[in-house]
Amino acid sequence: MNGTVVKNQLIFDFASGILGPAKSLFASTYLELNSDASKIGSTFENMLGENLMDNENIYPKNLRYTDCMNNENIKPSSNLKDPVTSFFGNLNNLNWKQVYKGFKEFTASIDDKDELKLIKMDPGVSVPLHSHGGKEYILVLEGSFCDEYGHYSRGDIQINDQKIKHTPIASKDTGCVCLSITEKDVIFFGKYGSFLNLFTFIKSFFKQK
Repeated sequence: MNGTVVKNQLIFDFASGILGPAKSLFASTYLELNSDASKIGSTFENMLGENLMDNENIYPKNLRYTDCMNNENIKPSSNLKDPVTSFFGNLNNLNWKQVYKGFKEFTASIDDKDELKLIKMDPGVSVPLHSHGGKEYILVLEGSFCDEYGHYSRGDIQINDQKIKHTPIASKDTGCVCLSITEKDVIFFGKYGSFLNLFTFIKSFFKQK
């Protein structure tokens, strides 16, 4: 599941403007951090722009570039922030919730069916073996982690579906901070799987209230 085609589909959907708020923030941050992904995004935007101009049913207005600019709202480029900082603010100032020792999360308040979270893992901390009822999107913002499928550093993404089972482990040197989207609940396996799944069920029940 975590292949080039799936990643490129995310970028193409973002360029097409069809993603919801959560995935749009995720994709824009990915393009901000990953130069290769950004080049692909620019290619898709150019392709879509050319297709738009070739559409005989669309009639662009004759505008000058100055008609699209408001000098009062232009800020120096040095003040521009990355998408995550613009949305969440300083990550160090967030009210992180500790799920278990060494693992914290912050759930975004966003009007979307997809759940958007920040995840912070201390050095060497792992997540028990699990999969997902739907797709899971993970983007590394700081540090790195590894699992059964590879090593992921700042700017790398991992997209998994219900067929993928993995045990993410944060770098022993740096830990990691990730931006995450889960379409459906986590499904745990192993010794404590039943207990963790019950906890997840109860948590999701109260979340719907």
